[in-house]
Amino acid sequence: MSHPSSIRRTLAIISHPDAGKTTLTEKFLLYGGAIDLAGSVTSRRDRRATTSDWMELEKQRGISISSTVLQFNYAGFHVNLLDTPGHEDFSEDTYRVLTAVDAVIMVVDAGKGVEARTRKLFEICRLRGIPIFTFINKLDRPTRPPIDLVDEIENVLGIASHPMNWPLGDGPRFRGIIQRRDGQLNLFEKTKAGAYRAPVSVMGLADPAVRELVDNDLVDKALEEMELLDIAGAPFDQERVLAGELTPVFFGSAANNFGIQLLLDGFLAMAPEPSGRKSGEVMIEPEDKRFSGFVFKIQANMNPKHRDRMAFIRIVSGKFERDMQVWHGSAAKQIRLSNSQKLFAQEREIVDEAFAGDVVGLVGNQPFEIGDTLTTDSAIKFDEIPIFPPECFATIRGRSTATAKRFRAGMDQLVREGVTQLFESASGSTLLLGAIGPLQFEVLKYRLETEYGAEVVLEQSPWTVIRWLMLDGEPVEGAEAPTDDLPGGCALAKDAAGHWVVLAEAEWALRSFKRYHEAWELAERLVK
Repeated sequence: MSHPSSIRRTLAIISHPDAGKTTLTEKFLLYGGAIDLAGSVTSRRDRRATTSDWMELEKQRGISISSTVLQFNYAGFHVNLLDTPGHEDFSEDTYRVLTAVDAVIMVVDAGKGVEARTRKLFEICRLRGIPIFTFINKLDRPTRPPIDLVDEIENVLGIASHPMNWPLGDGPRFRGIIQRRDGQLNLFEKTKAGAYRAPVSVMGLADPAVRELVDNDLVDKALEEMELLDIAGAPFDQERVLAGELTPVFFGSAANNFGIQLLLDGFLAMAPEPSGRKSGEVMIEPEDKRFSGFVFKIQANMNPKHRDRMAFIRIVSGKFERDMQVWHGSAAKQIRLSNSQKLFAQEREIVDEAFAGDVVGLVGNQPFEIGDTLTTDSAIKFDEIPIFPPECFATIRGRSTATAKRFRAGMDQLVREGVTQLFESASGSTLLLGAIGPLQFEVLKYRLETEYGAEVVLEQSPWTVIRWLMLDGEPVEGAEAPTDDLPGGCALAKDAAGHWVVLAEAEWALRSFKRYHEAWELAERLVK
């Protein structure tokens, strides 16, 4: 009998904002049978919201703010699907999700091609050796020539590509998709708002009925393009796919459900089984009988009635069982994993067992942090997840003393998610937030006020650069500021762990600080 992890598939969907990532996620749930009616990312009143964008602000803004875990069974596979934010201000959350997956689907807008955010996310995947599948979306709108899009993927991203199917027309004339392996043509019919599965007619490309249903020029053009691909295109090679050297390319329209099932079936047929993770120099494989996993995401207040916190665990090896005792590495103690849940966006159900490749949510007040290792063998410790240096800063305080308790509780919960970092001024009188992008501050303020009832005052700070103070290779700590001799444009603060940092308005100010304090080293980030 094969190992239970062999039927697990854990993936993330990545893209530039507005390429259709969350829409594709929703349609996977529809075709996977996890939902009966697909929602829309747009915030029109007459449309149902998407399952993955469960946070109220996501519904209002029509964007993904927080990565979401969605799990469903399809065609004998147990699929763990992680929807990630596309906006660059939430890149830290996306990066951490990519540490927990075994493959990604990269969504490309057929009218715009490979965009800036797509390139950055692709490079992260390449560095981690993650297999990449490509879905060229929005064929229901006027597009660039498909041949040009395939060439751009190869030239801009530097990865070989192999189209698994080919579009028949685009925009109002988009009629279907041709499977290259057998020449079968899938003709689609639209459904209202893409809420239901699209009816499909399948016929051979040589069938005379094709010419009656589709304009001849569309068929002739598609045949010419596919002939060119057969001559000049990269051949399919499963080993190169798994090595991240070749990306299978699929075409379709997520909004209209065209090509979704072809993509889902093709992905599951080619995607890798769960892979192991390194503990030091040793690779911990899924078949290892020792249970191990790591925390890659923390979400506070998913259930506002209970003020709970959920830690998302990617299981690396062994079998997870509810109520099992494990070693919590960063806390250096044994803990019981009692309140374990299976996720479906905001919905939950108790999970009694899970296997390598699965994602499990642990609810409670355990002091979990991003990157923590949980295992039955204390010798296992997975590679660290870096703490990204903030690029923008803002001061924050409660507007009223009447809500001070709620403000402190909300700050404690939300900062633990790890996407916003908290600092304290050298005088101890000011709380300072740091984040990758300013939209994170807007989200934090909104959540403090709506979820915790604590009105806050948020003001932008001039700092753009942060460095951790190091002496003899160790972070500088202590209750008192290590110096008050600071050049203009600089200030000192402490991070949440008590390490001292220098904040600078610009690089020139940081250079001045270095001249003042040559004995100190300055680190761009600390590794937990």
